[in-house]
Amino acid sequence: MTDRALVLGGGGITGIAWELGLIAGLAERGIDLTGADLLVGTSAGSVVGAQIATGVDVEERYAAQLVPPAGEIAAALGRGTMVRFGLAMVGPRDPQRVRARIGRLALKAHTVPEAERIRVIGERLPVHEWPERALRIATVDAHTGEFVILDREAGVPLVEAVAASCAVPGIWPPVSTGGRRFIDGGVRSPANADLAAGFSRVVVIAPIMRGIGPLVGVDAQVAALRADGSLVTVVSPDAGAVAAIGRNVLDPSRRAGSARAGRVQAAAAADAVAAVWSS
Repeated sequence: MTDRALVLGGGGITGIAWELGLIAGLAERGIDLTGADLLVGTSAGSVVGAQIATGVDVEERYAAQLVPPAGEIAAALGRGTMVRFGLAMVGPRDPQRVRARIGRLALKAHTVPEAERIRVIGERLPVHEWPERALRIATVDAHTGEFVILDREAGVPLVEAVAASCAVPGIWPPVSTGGRRFIDGGVRSPANADLAAGFSRVVVIAPIMRGIGPLVGVDAQVAALRADGSLVTVVSPDAGAVAAIGRNVLDPSRRAGSARAGRVQAAAAADAVAAVWSS
């Protein structure tokens, strides 16, 4: 087995903030997750993973979560979108076919222009070039439902890869890059922790644990990693973080509170994370 992998799951703009708060709080306690040999990012986690992999200072990015979120676009998973998600679950339960139905929903949705969404994602990433370090970004082909991993070898711009992984179906537009259109990697799994297979020590930071419908959740993937011999710990929001995040993970006004809650939670998570990361 190779060494350490950090898996960063999806969870909207509040998930980005909570993850950065948690990572900053752990670093304050001497646990530096930014030294991971592999970073796996899904949706919100792709933003955080790209920031870490490109060497951005975590304290700086944490501080950025505390200022008013100028330029961010407020959104919510409304009732109509949730109904359409439910309808996408009707039919054959093969995961790829379910993802393809969700992709069709995304392709038909009326959203902000794709260029505007990519601009927002670009502003979240101080560095726009792929890092030398291993960074895997989870996406799904909007037309076929195929799970696609975008990395430095994929030949697509980093900003577009991250925007693709963050393209919540029905809320944000599918992203065109590399001759395909992609949607949120969380449509396959909230964290896609199985991409860390083969690594001896894995820390999974997951704002959302459960998959939708037949789509696999974090627990099942973590169990498989452990069965293969990986030492794994999972951190998800505690009660304080859940309250700070609120009911709408896409609400920019909740960003600062989510970041602070992540930093506070680091105190309780530190021992379990250190037991894996520093063993």
